Amino acid sequence: MKTNSKIYFILSILLVGFMYVGTAQTRTRTTTKTTRTVTKKTPNRVSSKRVVYRTPTRKVVSVRTVPNRKVVKYQGQNYYYSNNRFYTYSRGRYIVIAPKIGFRINTLPTNYRRIHFNNYIYFTVAGTFYTQIGNEYEVVEPEIGTIIYELPEDYERVTIDGQTYYEYGNILYEKVQVDGTRAYEVVGIIDLE
Repeated sequence: MKTNSKIYFILSILLVGFMYVGTAQTRTRTTTKTTRTVTKKTPNRVSSKRVVYRTPTRKVVSVRTVPNRKVVKYQGQNYYYSNNRFYTYSRGRYIVIAPKIGFRINTLPTNYRRIHFNNYIYFTVAGTFYTQIGNEYEVVEPEIGTIIYELPEDYERVTIDGQTYYEYGNILYEKVQVDGTRAYEVVGIIDLE
């Protein structure tokens, strides 16, 4: 009887030992690895004093007449809209300008694109963002993070704190990849000072 109990005792110790070794091999070692990622700071709202343009002076485009123009009244002043461009009148000429936030037009050009971002629907034409308000379309600032796939043809490269961005109409864009396709993300707005 003593021999049987010794055998059972030794077998139970071996069994417990094998179970411990078996579970020890399947245990995963958890170690905490700290990685530090350096992300570049995106501008959001930027003072125009911090923006450095590659071409310091911009060529002013002006014409003597604007065909089929529509008058856009904004804060007591007349502006003009024709062929997807906004104009102001000065010294006998019409000068192309970037649209001001709040400009409204009745119909969008046929080449507009619809962009869904968060809970907003934007309509974009040649770098100008609109939202529909009643029967009109109002020029608005897009939300940070809005993605477009083409820059307007009059964009400019700018540098802010050593980082290069693309600017049109005081909206800053950064080149990104979306599903393997080149795109541009709205990363900031330039506040004129």
